Amino acid sequence: MMATKPARIVLTHSGKMVEPELHHSSLLQTLEHHQLEVEFQCREGYCGSCRVKLCKGQVCYASQPLAFIQQGEILPCCCQPDGDIEIEL
Repeated sequence: MMATKPARIVLTHSGKMVEPELHHSSLLQTLEHHQLEVEFQCREGYCGSCRVKLCKGQVCYASQPLAFIQQGEILPCCCQPDGDIEIEL
């Protein structure tokens, strides 16, 4: 799963900005690397427990997740930012 552009991730609650590293396979791994707590269960896009609101930008998925997500929500466990994004966290 490769994002097409380098990315910065802005967190709306704190205003903090983090950047993924090449070895991070998901947005969840990036957030964990920066000691940010995100609830999760499966890490595969099946359960939906990690869902967060995407405020700005786009993400890409290696394959469409099976968990139901609303418009404007993403699953950090199985996506990568596609350029700069802002998430509600």
